[in-house]
Amino acid sequence: MRKNFCDLIQEHCEINKKTVFLTGDLGFQSFERLEESLGERFINCGISEANMIGVAAGLTHFNYEVWVYSIAPFLYARPFEQIRNDICFNDLPVKLVGNGGGYGYGVMGPTHHAIEDYGILLTLPNMNCYVPAINQDLKPIIRKLSNNHHPSYLRLGTPVDNSLIANFEYMPWRNILKGGKDVLIIIGPLASEYFEWYRKLNFESRPSIWVISELPIDQSAMPISLLEQVRVTKRLFCVEEHVVQGGFATQFLYQLKAKNIHSFLFHHLYAKKHIFQANGSQEWLQRQSCLDVDYFHTIYR
Repeated sequence: MRKNFCDLIQEHCEINKKTVFLTGDLGFQSFERLEESLGERFINCGISEANMIGVAAGLTHFNYEVWVYSIAPFLYARPFEQIRNDICFNDLPVKLVGNGGGYGYGVMGPTHHAIEDYGILLTLPNMNCYVPAINQDLKPIIRKLSNNHHPSYLRLGTPVDNSLIANFEYMPWRNILKGGKDVLIIIGPLASEYFEWYRKLNFESRPSIWVISELPIDQSAMPISLLEQVRVTKRLFCVEEHVVQGGFATQFLYQLKAKNIHSFLFHHLYAKKHIFQANGSQEWLQRQSCLDVDYFHTIYR
């Protein structure tokens, strides 16, 4: 999604003259046009992520709209203390953009995996997280972040274009496929793969697929139609490229329990661990964690 994000953020910055873009010495062969367009408003902070977060916090005090970019683990893990103290404790509207969410940098090993990112960041006060499912989600999300007066994190994942999903208006909760059998909730780009396979089945044989793109889940009203589907279903499935701790499923089950909705079998597919016996691509790591559609078929009968 980085290329699509770059094009859209350049367009956004050209219109919004108080926008500043910071990078931690990353984005080469992607952000050159943005750097040329922004001039002094494009700041390469070097390999100094903690300092970069401090600079971002300072710039917001001069009424700049500040976007901070790096690969995801370098963005939230290295400067966590500065995000916590400088940005979140002061409720500053810095926009953090992490590329390679989930196992996105698979072959580079566990140091580059970002499978606990939104769970960790959501422990901080005032933080909102955005997880686009398709490239077409980026434009409305960028618009939302621009108008968000609180800290925010945008998790960029595998680039996916899907015109059929894009036909649904972007919302925090989207029912992208109607089905008569069970409920399947997916976070992020994996939604497109599942959608493409199950849309070929008839209504009675496929699940109702929902995509969630904004966290925490209580920042937007949970759709009544989803609650009703979960209330009558026999099985609920959640798929997310994130560890079980702090993930979407934990939040969702907590909310359902509070609403006295719990008469279903629950299946959670998640990123099982950082380190496997071997290493490989994002797709390979997804298979090791049983996040792929082929594995889902074995439990969805």
